[in-house]
Amino acid sequence: MDFFRFGHGKETLVILPGLSVQSVMVFADAVAEAYQRLANDFTIYVFDYRKEMPIAYPMHEMAQDTAGAIRALGLNRVCVFGASLGGMIAMRLAIEQPELIHKLVLGSTSACIEGAQYQAVETWIQMAKSGNKADLYLAFGEAIYPRDVFEQSRELLLEAAKCVTDEDLDRFVILAESMKGFDITKDLGKIACPILAIGSKDDQILGADATLRIAERLNRRRDFSLYMYDGYGHASYDTAPDYKDRILRFLIQEANV
Repeated sequence: MDFFRFGHGKETLVILPGLSVQSVMVFADAVAEAYQRLANDFTIYVFDYRKEMPIAYPMHEMAQDTAGAIRALGLNRVCVFGASLGGMIAMRLAIEQPELIHKLVLGSTSACIEGAQYQAVETWIQMAKSGNKADLYLAFGEAIYPRDVFEQSRELLLEAAKCVTDEDLDRFVILAESMKGFDITKDLGKIACPILAIGSKDDQILGADATLRIAERLNRRRDFSLYMYDGYGHASYDTAPDYKDRILRFLIQEANV
Protein backbone atom coordinates (compact mmCIF):
# COMPACT_ATOMS: atom_id res chain seq x y z
CA MET A 1 0.00 0.00 0.00
CA ASP A 2 1.62 3.22 -1.16
CA PHE A 3 1.23 6.50 0.71
CA PHE A 4 2.66 9.99 0.69
CA ARG A 5 3.19 12.40 3.55
CA PHE A 6 3.37 16.16 3.92
CA GLY A 7 2.92 18.78 6.62
CA HIS A 8 4.73 19.19 9.91
CA GLY A 9 2.02 19.56 12.56
CA LYS A 10 2.13 17.59 15.78
CA GLU A 11 -1.31 16.04 15.16
CA THR A 12 -1.87 13.36 12.52
CA LEU A 13 -4.45 13.35 9.73
CA VAL A 14 -5.01 10.35 7.48
CA ILE A 15 -6.79 11.02 4.16
CA LEU A 16 -8.59 8.12 2.47
CA PRO A 17 -9.34 9.16 -1.13
CA GLY A 18 -12.38 8.18 -3.11
CA LEU A 19 -12.72 6.02 -6.17
CA SER A 20 -10.54 7.21 -9.05
CA VAL A 21 -9.46 5.89 -12.42
CA GLN A 22 -5.79 6.24 -11.52
CA SER A 23 -3.85 5.91 -8.29
CA VAL A 24 -3.86 8.92 -5.97
CA MET A 25 -0.05 8.74 -6.11
CA VAL A 26 -0.24 10.26 -9.61
CA PHE A 27 -1.79 13.39 -8.09
CA ALA A 28 0.36 13.59 -4.93
CA ASP A 29 1.69 17.10 -5.60
CA ALA A 30 -1.78 18.48 -6.38
CA VAL A 31 -3.27 16.89 -3.25
CA ALA A 32 -0.48 18.25 -1.05
CA GLU A 33 -1.04 21.73 -2.47
CA ALA A 34 -4.81 21.51 -2.01
CA TYR A 35 -4.47 20.57 1.67
CA GLN A 36 -1.60 22.93 2.46
CA ARG A 37 -3.99 24.90 4.67
CA LEU A 38 -3.84 22.02 7.17
CA ALA A 39 -0.09 21.40 6.96
CA ASN A 40 0.90 23.66 9.88
CA ASP A 41 -1.35 21.85 12.35
CA PHE A 42 -1.12 18.30 10.97
CA THR A 43 1.29 15.79 9.55
CA ILE A 44 -0.84 14.37 6.76
CA TYR A 45 -0.72 10.87 5.34
CA VAL A 46 -2.61 10.08 2.12
CA PHE A 47 -3.13 6.35 1.60
CA ASP A 48 -3.50 4.62 -1.71
CA TYR A 49 -5.27 1.27 -1.97
CA ARG A 50 -3.26 -1.92 -1.73
CA LYS A 51 -1.18 -2.76 -4.79
CA GLU A 52 -2.12 -6.41 -5.16
CA MET A 53 -5.87 -6.62 -4.88
CA PRO A 54 -7.92 -9.79 -4.71
CA ILE A 55 -10.60 -10.20 -7.38
CA ALA A 56 -13.16 -9.38 -4.68
CA TYR A 57 -12.07 -6.76 -2.16
CA PRO A 58 -14.89 -6.12 0.34
CA MET A 59 -15.02 -2.94 2.37
CA HIS A 60 -14.21 -4.59 5.69
CA GLU A 61 -10.94 -5.90 4.20
CA MET A 62 -10.08 -2.41 2.99
CA ALA A 63 -10.67 -1.15 6.52
CA GLN A 64 -8.45 -3.91 7.93
CA ASP A 65 -5.68 -3.04 5.47
CA THR A 66 -5.99 0.64 6.39
CA ALA A 67 -5.78 -0.18 10.10
CA GLY A 68 -2.70 -2.30 9.40
CA ALA A 69 -1.07 0.56 7.51
CA ILE A 70 -1.80 3.03 10.32
CA ARG A 71 -0.24 0.69 12.86
CA ALA A 72 2.73 -0.14 10.61
CA LEU A 73 3.55 3.58 10.46
CA GLY A 74 3.46 3.76 14.26
CA LEU A 75 0.41 6.04 14.28
CA ASN A 76 -2.36 6.08 16.85
CA ARG A 77 -5.47 8.15 17.65
CA VAL A 78 -5.40 9.79 14.23
CA CYS A 79 -7.91 12.11 12.64
CA VAL A 80 -9.34 10.62 9.44
CA PHE A 81 -10.92 12.30 6.42
CA GLY A 82 -12.59 9.88 4.01
CA ALA A 83 -14.07 11.09 0.72
CA SER A 84 -16.74 9.09 -1.12
CA LEU A 85 -15.45 5.48 -1.21
CA GLY A 86 -12.79 6.57 1.28
CA GLY A 87 -15.58 7.70 3.59
CA MET A 88 -17.16 4.25 3.50
CA ILE A 89 -13.83 2.72 4.46
CA ALA A 90 -13.39 5.36 7.17
CA MET A 91 -16.77 4.52 8.73
CA ARG A 92 -15.98 0.81 8.68
CA LEU A 93 -12.60 1.56 10.23
CA ALA A 94 -14.13 3.69 13.00
CA ILE A 95 -16.67 0.97 13.78
CA GLU A 96 -14.19 -1.91 13.86
CA GLN A 97 -11.07 -0.14 15.17
CA PRO A 98 -12.39 2.71 17.37
CA GLU A 99 -9.16 2.96 19.36
CA LEU A 100 -7.34 4.25 16.26
CA ILE A 101 -9.61 7.20 15.48
CA HIS A 102 -9.66 10.54 17.28
CA LYS A 103 -11.97 12.47 14.92
CA LEU A 104 -13.72 11.57 11.69
CA VAL A 105 -14.66 13.70 8.67
CA LEU A 106 -16.94 12.15 6.05
CA GLY A 107 -17.16 13.77 2.63
CA SER A 108 -19.82 12.95 0.00
CA THR A 109 -20.24 9.40 1.21
CA SER A 110 -22.95 6.94 2.14
CA ALA A 111 -23.58 4.32 4.80
CA CYS A 112 -25.73 2.30 2.39
CA ILE A 113 -25.37 1.87 -1.37
CA GLU A 114 -28.78 1.18 -2.86
CA GLY A 115 -29.72 0.35 -6.45
CA ALA A 116 -30.11 3.88 -7.81
CA GLN A 117 -26.85 5.03 -6.20
CA TYR A 118 -24.95 2.22 -7.90
CA GLN A 119 -26.24 2.94 -11.42
CA ALA A 120 -23.55 5.46 -12.35
CA VAL A 121 -20.86 3.23 -10.87
CA GLU A 122 -22.16 0.26 -12.86
CA THR A 123 -21.90 2.29 -16.07
CA TRP A 124 -18.28 3.16 -15.23
CA ILE A 125 -17.52 -0.50 -14.56
CA GLN A 126 -18.77 -1.49 -18.00
CA MET A 127 -16.69 1.24 -19.64
CA ALA A 128 -13.60 0.08 -17.74
CA LYS A 129 -14.18 -3.55 -18.66
CA SER A 130 -14.53 -2.50 -22.32
CA GLY A 131 -11.30 -0.49 -22.19
CA ASN A 132 -13.01 2.82 -23.01
CA LYS A 133 -10.49 4.98 -21.17
CA ALA A 134 -11.45 8.38 -22.58
CA ASP A 135 -15.19 7.74 -22.21
CA LEU A 136 -14.65 6.52 -18.66
CA TYR A 137 -12.68 9.60 -17.65
CA LEU A 138 -15.27 11.92 -19.21
CA ALA A 139 -18.25 10.10 -17.69
CA PHE A 140 -16.54 10.07 -14.31
CA GLY A 141 -15.68 13.77 -14.47
CA GLU A 142 -19.13 14.76 -15.70
CA ALA A 143 -20.75 12.92 -12.77
CA ILE A 144 -18.58 14.23 -9.95
CA TYR A 145 -18.07 17.87 -11.04
CA PRO A 146 -20.51 20.74 -11.63
CA ARG A 147 -21.10 21.44 -15.33
CA ASP A 148 -18.81 24.48 -15.54
CA VAL A 149 -15.94 22.72 -13.80
CA PHE A 150 -16.36 19.68 -16.02
CA GLU A 151 -16.30 21.74 -19.21
CA GLN A 152 -13.17 23.57 -18.06
CA SER A 153 -11.52 20.25 -17.21
CA ARG A 154 -12.55 18.28 -20.31
CA GLU A 155 -9.19 18.52 -22.12
CA LEU A 156 -7.25 17.73 -18.95
CA LEU A 157 -9.41 14.65 -18.41
CA LEU A 158 -8.79 13.47 -21.96
CA GLU A 159 -5.04 13.96 -21.51
CA ALA A 160 -5.11 12.03 -18.24
CA ALA A 161 -6.98 9.19 -19.94
CA LYS A 162 -4.05 8.66 -22.29
CA CYS A 163 -1.93 7.56 -19.31
CA VAL A 164 -4.42 5.01 -18.01
CA THR A 165 -3.16 1.42 -18.14
CA ASP A 166 -5.04 -1.85 -18.31
CA GLU A 167 -3.92 -2.46 -14.72
CA ASP A 168 -5.53 0.85 -13.73
CA LEU A 169 -8.81 -0.29 -15.28
CA ASP A 170 -8.70 -3.66 -13.52
CA ARG A 171 -8.03 -1.91 -10.21
CA PHE A 172 -10.85 0.55 -10.83
CA VAL A 173 -13.33 -2.28 -11.44
CA ILE A 174 -12.38 -4.10 -8.23
CA LEU A 175 -12.75 -0.93 -6.15
CA ALA A 176 -16.02 0.08 -7.82
CA GLU A 177 -17.54 -3.37 -7.34
CA SER A 178 -16.70 -3.25 -3.62
CA MET A 179 -19.42 -0.63 -3.18
CA LYS A 180 -22.26 -2.89 -4.29
CA GLY A 181 -24.42 -3.98 -1.36
CA PHE A 182 -22.46 -1.90 1.15
CA ASP A 183 -24.60 -1.19 4.22
CA ILE A 184 -23.42 -0.21 7.70
CA THR A 185 -26.44 1.91 8.59
CA LYS A 186 -27.30 -0.10 11.70
CA ASP A 187 -23.72 0.11 12.97
CA LEU A 188 -23.26 3.89 12.72
CA GLY A 189 -24.04 4.28 16.40
CA LYS A 190 -20.92 2.27 17.20
CA ILE A 191 -18.68 5.10 16.00
CA ALA A 192 -17.29 6.54 19.21
CA CYS A 193 -15.42 9.63 18.00
CA PRO A 194 -16.68 13.12 17.01
CA ILE A 195 -17.92 13.24 13.40
CA LEU A 196 -18.32 15.93 10.75
CA ALA A 197 -20.37 14.90 7.69
CA ILE A 198 -20.17 17.12 4.61
CA GLY A 199 -22.47 16.48 1.67
CA SER A 200 -23.79 18.18 -1.46
CA LYS A 201 -27.38 18.93 -2.34
CA ASP A 202 -26.47 18.46 -6.02
CA ASP A 203 -24.52 15.21 -5.63
CA GLN A 204 -25.27 13.38 -8.91
CA ILE A 205 -23.83 10.06 -7.77
CA LEU A 206 -24.97 9.30 -4.24
CA GLY A 207 -27.51 12.09 -3.88
CA ALA A 208 -27.99 14.47 -0.97
CA ASP A 209 -30.00 11.81 0.88
CA ALA A 210 -26.87 9.72 1.39
CA THR A 211 -25.37 12.28 3.77
CA LEU A 212 -28.72 13.18 5.29
CA ARG A 213 -29.38 9.54 6.19
CA ILE A 214 -26.09 9.43 8.06
CA ALA A 215 -27.23 12.58 9.87
CA GLU A 216 -30.58 11.01 10.76
CA ARG A 217 -28.74 8.26 12.62
CA LEU A 218 -26.31 10.57 14.38
CA ASN A 219 -27.91 13.99 14.79
CA ARG A 220 -28.90 13.41 18.42
CA ARG A 221 -25.22 13.27 19.32
CA ARG A 222 -23.64 16.49 20.57
CA ASP A 223 -20.36 15.54 18.87
CA PHE A 224 -21.92 15.22 15.39
CA SER A 225 -21.91 18.10 12.87
CA LEU A 226 -23.44 18.34 9.40
CA TYR A 227 -22.87 20.74 6.51
CA MET A 228 -24.48 20.58 3.06
CA TYR A 229 -23.07 22.42 0.03
CA ASP A 230 -25.13 23.45 -2.97
CA GLY A 231 -23.62 23.96 -6.41
CA TYR A 232 -20.30 22.13 -5.97
CA GLY A 233 -21.27 18.61 -6.97
CA HIS A 234 -20.20 15.25 -5.56
CA ALA A 235 -16.56 16.36 -5.56
CA SER A 236 -17.22 19.37 -3.33
CA TYR A 237 -14.09 18.27 -1.45
CA ASP A 238 -12.20 19.44 -4.56
CA THR A 239 -14.42 22.29 -5.76
CA ALA A 240 -15.75 24.16 -2.70
CA PRO A 241 -13.25 26.93 -1.82
CA ASP A 242 -13.82 26.74 1.95
CA TYR A 243 -13.92 22.94 2.27
CA LYS A 244 -10.48 22.54 3.83
CA ASP A 245 -11.19 25.39 6.24
CA ARG A 246 -14.27 23.53 7.47
CA ILE A 247 -12.22 20.40 8.01
CA LEU A 248 -9.54 22.34 9.86
CA ARG A 249 -11.98 24.13 12.17
CA PHE A 250 -13.63 20.86 13.11
CA LEU A 251 -10.38 19.01 13.72
CA ILE A 252 -8.70 21.64 15.86
CA GLN A 253 -11.68 22.61 18.01
CA GLU A 254 -12.25 20.92 21.33
CA ALA A 255 -14.69 18.03 21.06
CA ASN A 256 -18.15 19.09 22.20
CA VAL A 257 -19.05 16.03 24.29
